[in-house]
Amino acid sequence: MRIAVGQFASTEDWQTNLKTCMTLIDEAVGGGAGLLVLPEDSLALFIDEPDRIAGAAQPLDGPFVTGLRAHSRGSRTTVVAGVHEPAGDGRVHNTLVAVRDGELVAAYRKVHLYDAFGARESDRVTPGDGEPVVVDCDGWRVGLMTCYDVRFPEMARLLVDAGTDVLAVPAAWVRGPAKERHWEVMVTARALENTCYVAASGECGRRNIGSSMVVDPLGTVRDRLGGRPGLLWAIADREELAEARRALPVLANRRFRVDPSIRPLKETA
Repeated sequence: MRIAVGQFASTEDWQTNLKTCMTLIDEAVGGGAGLLVLPEDSLALFIDEPDRIAGAAQPLDGPFVTGLRAHSRGSRTTVVAGVHEPAGDGRVHNTLVAVRDGELVAAYRKVHLYDAFGARESDRVTPGDGEPVVVDCDGWRVGLMTCYDVRFPEMARLLVDAGTDVLAVPAAWVRGPAKERHWEVMVTARALENTCYVAASGECGRRNIGSSMVVDPLGTVRDRLGGRPGLLWAIADREELAEARRALPVLANRRFRVDPSIRPLKETA
């Protein structure tokens, strides 16, 4: 399967961002991608006034996701992108959507909220229920996780237990001391410890690092982007995946299960 990962600097205007996504979809479809991963805040990003995201949030049948669906019609490419949808409690869900051939095939609501490094995502975002979301994509199983989720290895392992071959990780990784190193280590570790591919898309621009990458099942970065908008490509190979799991059978050798139950935020603080 050909994997494409796109990164761009999201704006406050969803229509502008939809046009950017459409351009990247056209490039991915034209290049024969089975999977295109776009950033976490593909719908809109408010760097200086994050509370405005509640007013910009759209339901999954709103114009942004409907536009993605319409633009994917007639293609086998699965497109994964991040949006915010109303949660019904004054906050929003930070949601990944997967669309293909005009249909919404899956949605994942971010579980681990970015209450770290002075940020408080939980003030504005309601977490999802923790149910692993895995999408059938061109004969591959693609597990969905978002940005801060990548710091939690049990999340990736739960998805792999559900059959994941490729982890899709849209993100808006905020700049800060050693943060780019954190990103590289976490994305690479999730691939290596689970012997799976990771396709990670980072939003770029004034606040976020970009640094999108695809990592193979033995932890080698196949391609990466810097801080500018762009599209990268990599190949996921079925025999390569099988050989990695034969050579490094960590999934077979492990001694512990992942407990899929999720605790309320007040118990994890």
